[in-house]
Amino acid sequence: MSLSKRRKVDTECRTFQEKWTCSYMFTEVNGKPVCLVCQQQVSVLKEYNIRHHYETQHGEKHNSLHGELRKQKVNEMMARLKKQQSVFTRSREASDAAVKASYLIASQIAMASQPYSDGEFIKNCLLTAAEIVCLETRHAFANISLTRNTVADRISELSADLDHQLKRKVGSFVAFSVAIDESTDITDVAQLAIFIRGVDKTLNVTEEFLELVPMIDTTTAEDIFSSVVGALDRVGADWSRAVSLATDGAPSMIGKNTGVVTKFRDKVQAANGGGNFWTFHCILHQEALCSKLLRMDHVMEVVVRTVNFIRARGLNHRQFDSFLSDCNIIHGVPYHTNVRWLSRGAVLKRFVDLRDEIGQFMEKKGKTVQELQCHLWLQDLGFMVDITEHLNILNKMLQGRKKIVTQYYDSIRAFKLKLGLWETQVASGDPAHFPCLKDMCAASVNSDVKRYKEKISGLLMEFEKRFQVFSKLERDFAVFRSPFTVKASDLPVAMQLEIIDLQCDVELKDRFASVSLDTFYKYLLPGYPALTALGAKTLSMFGTTYLCEQVFSLMNINKTKLRSKLTHKHLNEILKLAASQDMMPHIDALVQDKRCQVSRANSKQDE
Repeated sequence: MSLSKRRKVDTECRTFQEKWTCSYMFTEVNGKPVCLVCQQQVSVLKEYNIRHHYETQHGEKHNSLHGELRKQKVNEMMARLKKQQSVFTRSREASDAAVKASYLIASQIAMASQPYSDGEFIKNCLLTAAEIVCLETRHAFANISLTRNTVADRISELSADLDHQLKRKVGSFVAFSVAIDESTDITDVAQLAIFIRGVDKTLNVTEEFLELVPMIDTTTAEDIFSSVVGALDRVGADWSRAVSLATDGAPSMIGKNTGVVTKFRDKVQAANGGGNFWTFHCILHQEALCSKLLRMDHVMEVVVRTVNFIRARGLNHRQFDSFLSDCNIIHGVPYHTNVRWLSRGAVLKRFVDLRDEIGQFMEKKGKTVQELQCHLWLQDLGFMVDITEHLNILNKMLQGRKKIVTQYYDSIRAFKLKLGLWETQVASGDPAHFPCLKDMCAASVNSDVKRYKEKISGLLMEFEKRFQVFSKLERDFAVFRSPFTVKASDLPVAMQLEIIDLQCDVELKDRFASVSLDTFYKYLLPGYPALTALGAKTLSMFGTTYLCEQVFSLMNINKTKLRSKLTHKHLNEILKLAASQDMMPHIDALVQDKRCQVSRANSKQDE
């Protein structure tokens, strides 16, 4: 049929007439005329076409039927057609349900970091349970395809759907930032984790895992930069809208001339015409580096040596636990590892709590710890316990997902003020906020709290030095956090009038007090373009590479010695599902293109 004729037919608004059912044995299904005898569909809803089909195909056989006999025959054929339709519908629904279950179980396997082969184990469990609980529905569970290859395909399709969603979101970003970090997997392949955090024009924040890029050969700044560029270009990121980059602070990342940060900044500023671009050395890493300035190795060396003597040998560990049990003490001492930032505080705390028991046990073993009898060493131990506890509290505050960069700034600023307070108090001989040190000094006749002032002063100076980027952003952060208290005259000209209008808006002021910051700035649309632009940039910033560290943990759980052959493609797909935060795969849409595929092995089992 030509295009002109098709348009003419479409504009005629033809409708099926009930009299055709009895006259020509036709009915209407989904807007199309269908023959009740042969169930063939006529392309055009027109009486001539319907009559022609009936007379040429079925007239000779059914023209002899008249009156009630003809009606009865038509009703029988109608009932048969409806039964066939209902069977097909139920079959299709059962097929869709089986495929959907296959997707959901595959998603759970990926999120639980389990091997693909667990799909068959799960199916066997389902079939076993069905035989006992609901034998009549066992065939429905048998139709769920969970072979190893099927699970791999399902995870691949779910990951591709998430990737497609992320591409659409990235295309709508008015501002975005990137966080990158590097680690090595079980096969000694360097893996580069990339996260993106973006804000669209409605100020909705998206923070998602972008990609895990294997660095097969070298890991130079050029290699890392090329990998980041490739990942961002793949999702269609607009480089002119990049706001900041967070890294782990490695030399290849922050090198002044050829580092990734320098290359990234040059590319962004070439795209945005030389605008501002900020870089953050992960705040968690910075805080850990600051704590190393304390340099109280004479304390840590004794603690680690003693703990390792107890924990590293099975007999010593069992005997020590038995000794503690006799003293009605449940918990022993944990291992210390430099990789885990919070472990030092846990070890020191337990060592102090069990110092008497440890001293007695070591003496029985002929390894007397002389330092436990030295009051000055115990005071240093008490100071280390307290200051490490304060640092650990800060560290935990800096962890977490979806934090606004100003929250990191507030935590660091508060800690620097605390250091200033402690410095003043300790200089006057008052360890008010150092309870363990205070106890150690109370138990000693020869105590000198003032000598710890230098340690606190050095820690404060190190914090000031390492977090200079915040001082450069302090004005912008002040406007973002407290737009109703800043002075208009202290701000850029483009923002002054908007701030005055905002501060005179009582309704918005009440709203500011009742909602979170990321929600409040949505209420400024579209009347405050300069303020909302500042809000978008601030909301998009990463302050840490915490999310990258979480992905590396997932990577190590998935790619183990038993799964060392897991391909880079499959590892990436698993991590996209496991690390996804807000996005969910559109499983119902994927099911529409699938049909239930029962594996041959399961088919034989069901026979």
